[in-house]
Amino acid sequence: MMKFDEKKLAGLKTTNRLLDEKYGEHGTSTREDFNGKAVAWYYGEILRDRRKALKLTQKQLAEKIGKEQSYIARVERGEVDIQLSSFFRIAQALGIQFTPTFL
Repeated sequence: MMKFDEKKLAGLKTTNRLLDEKYGEHGTSTREDFNGKAVAWYYGEILRDRRKALKLTQKQLAEKIGKEQSYIARVERGEVDIQLSSFFRIAQALGIQFTPTFL
């Protein structure tokens, strides 16, 4: 069985610690801004992967929802603060269905 050096382990930085150092602690405006951008990027990845799986171009998707190709590109890169209605329109055009749940 492999033994770990406890001193070395204690010196390692966790992901949260690295994020705290770079973007500030949870609750700070800089960290919240980072978190928002990370979520936008994540959803953009999901939409892009689905679009590619359907073999649609950005232009074809844009035409389906009445937007410009550049808008789809910005959404996929997580560079636009997408409205919920636009997100649902894009998702519907890609055959993605969401069921809202309220806790």
